[in-house]
Amino acid sequence: MTPSGAASEITLSGPAWELLVPAASAPARARGRALQAALREAVRTGRLAPGTRLPSSRELAADLEVSRGLVTEAYEQLTAEGYLRSDRGAGTWVGGAARAAHPRARDLAPRPAGARADFLPGTPDLSLFPRAAWAAAQRGVLAELPHQALGYPDPRGLPRLRTALAELLARRRGVVADPERVIVVSGVAQATTLLGFVLHARGVRAIGVEDPGSPEHGALYASAGLDAVALPLDGEGLATGPLKESGVRAVVTTPAHQFPSGIAYSARRRTELLDWARSVDGLVVEDDYDGDFRYDRAPVGALQGLDPERVAYTGSVSKSLAPGLRLGWLLVPAALAEEVVERKRTMDLGNPVVDQALLARFVERGDYDRQLRRCQRAYRERRDTLVSALEEHFPGAEVSGIAAGLHVIAALPGRYGPPEYFLERTAAAGVAVRPLTDYGRTVERADVRLVLGYAHQSPARIRDGVRLMAQALRA
Repeated sequence: MTPSGAASEITLSGPAWELLVPAASAPARARGRALQAALREAVRTGRLAPGTRLPSSRELAADLEVSRGLVTEAYEQLTAEGYLRSDRGAGTWVGGAARAAHPRARDLAPRPAGARADFLPGTPDLSLFPRAAWAAAQRGVLAELPHQALGYPDPRGLPRLRTALAELLARRRGVVADPERVIVVSGVAQATTLLGFVLHARGVRAIGVEDPGSPEHGALYASAGLDAVALPLDGEGLATGPLKESGVRAVVTTPAHQFPSGIAYSARRRTELLDWARSVDGLVVEDDYDGDFRYDRAPVGALQGLDPERVAYTGSVSKSLAPGLRLGWLLVPAALAEEVVERKRTMDLGNPVVDQALLARFVERGDYDRQLRRCQRAYRERRDTLVSALEEHFPGAEVSGIAAGLHVIAALPGRYGPPEYFLERTAAAGVAVRPLTDYGRTVERADVRLVLGYAHQSPARIRDGVRLMAQALRA
């Protein structure tokens, strides 16, 4: 114990002494200076923190296999310079004069910009995460998981989880789900990248993406070496004429609830899309990002159920539980399964075992279904609140798209434009909104059309946010 409080004593095996080892093996004439420089650098960089007690000169000399006089001289020199201090009868300590620059760990996670009202789309209500049920499932998993299960897992995922997911997706989304072709991934982003790498290895160099659509799709496929070809939509889904003319043999779709337009692909368009895939020996990638959330009727079944050999299906728990869990699934056609699994193995050797077992238990015991029902009730109320608030404060506004998901498309009458003026006024009032034009090249830019997210806000905050938006325009 020193006057400054408790301190730690370092041994030669500690990482702070790595700098001293080369100094101890320096040529004899330079050894003293090298030892002093190494100690000075360790203090300056913070590897030896203020208040750390150093070994005695005898102990350090023995550990480094140098003369005691060399260590004593180094201690005396650095004490004179202020890097060390020596208390009679209490040893040598790192002083507090040197101020190391302590590197900070930055947090690059996306965060809300602190707006007074936030209507940015894509975020679920994280306060709905079922902490108690999740904690109970975690305790159960840790109690029952055998020791050998903590080794490297099957890169496809734990058989228990793949079986649970296959049953869940077949029951809720109408997919054809063989557990042998279910791959546990860290989310739709990883599923997208896996497919991109496999397609690239097969000679594919371009993939079609919906326009308007998720900006992430193009960026993720670009990381795998594929060019994203923007393909326009019509009222039924992806327009088949431009698709055929594009020459692509793979396309990414969101047929249950197109993002961001909010439409559901018609039955005719689904059939045409699959006919196209068969005619070109192609692949449809189905991103079922929020297919469980339909509020006016039962959700439309997944496209994959119509032709599991032409459709790769992917989804995650990001909207139903939390994106931070990084858990999702990918169902692949038999022709791609082996290559995708091998790419997954070389990418990360599989997802964390405990997390997989936890999700399996959560699904098996019905907790996941209960969570979905809880979210559906909350999000239906918030959607209704947003629609009502728009009708009250923006007479003539039209909300398009099906009653589903976590966002709406709101088209405002021309008197609220032009779009640049509207966005400038709402931003100045501290209201965060995103125009539909942010999501595609083919979107008409003359009208004010907004993609308004509502799931992450309470009904009261939704009403206040719409009111603030209206007040900003009146001002």
